[in-house]
Amino acid sequence: MFVRNQWYVASWDYEIDRAPLARTICGERIMLYRKFDRSVVAMHDACPHRLLPLSMGIKEGDNIRCRYHGLLIDPEGRAIEMPVRGERPHKSICARVYPVVERHRFVWLWMGDPDRADPALIPDFWPCSHADWNFDGDYYHLKCDYRLVIDNLMDLTHETYTHQGSIGQQEILDVPIETRVEGNSVIVSRWMSGIEAPPFWRNALKQEGLVDRWQVCHFLPPSSVIIDVGVAPVSVGSTLAKHDQGVRGFVIDALTPESDISCHYFWGMTRNFDTQDVGFTARLKKQQAAVFLEDVAVLEAQQASVLANPQSKMRAFGIDSGGVRARHIIERMIAAQPAAAGDSSSGG
Repeated sequence: MFVRNQWYVASWDYEIDRAPLARTICGERIMLYRKFDRSVVAMHDACPHRLLPLSMGIKEGDNIRCRYHGLLIDPEGRAIEMPVRGERPHKSICARVYPVVERHRFVWLWMGDPDRADPALIPDFWPCSHADWNFDGDYYHLKCDYRLVIDNLMDLTHETYTHQGSIGQQEILDVPIETRVEGNSVIVSRWMSGIEAPPFWRNALKQEGLVDRWQVCHFLPPSSVIIDVGVAPVSVGSTLAKHDQGVRGFVIDALTPESDISCHYFWGMTRNFDTQDVGFTARLKKQQAAVFLEDVAVLEAQQASVLANPQSKMRAFGIDSGGVRARHIIERMIAAQPAAAGDSSSGG
């Protein structure tokens, strides 16, 4: 089972255009497209007549006609023209539509009761929309449980080995982490003082010398993680409470469940340095894509191993505290909601 009365990222803003895009979210098949006014339509991807995916349909203005028998559906999901032209559409012939909000470069869908769809509940990705920051990223489809990705992002100890050629370094293992819970959010902090910067951050800072490095992972329900990262020269006196000096970024990770063992991974980075350098933005995106592909290889192999070893359970060490607490919050949110009709996914 998934957390239903929440906003999930359905796509990047650039993924949706006039042609229908099909995507499965929380076990529900959804069709998305833009109207002429550029607003987004999100509709259950099944014709109410014979259930052919509407994403295979024919666009007619802002409406879509089923490719099987020609039922014409408007953006509100209502049938406005029957296959036999003289037959009057009945108001009961309709497809479900989902509340949609575009914010922070993402298209967000509300997967629960539409009367409870409050845009104020959208996770606060403020750096993605700040005028003084630069934001870009991409999308991966992952063959793994979305919670495995959250575990990965809330425990950056893995960087030392999984990403040893880019952002990983031994000092990550030498510094303890602090984990705390604030409401339904989990925060994991690591402060590395007086160390050599790894290759990426040394190049971003554009100078040699010892630095203070920080990693602050924020889990935001139902399934997003924002990671405050950066380095600053030791001489500027940065602290965990105040670290606007040096070079700083936020790694943006929005996980959207597709099924029990697959998910949509929307990732990117927003930064406060070299914000006008278009070439650097493109290079950074390429570098970040390579780093995350290393995670994809590990996570998909981990999922396959979980399925191959049903008699075994994963163990939790101290470094796993952030992911464990995030899972507890997800479990509480699922337990607090009424069972969704037809929802057979375990989520457990």
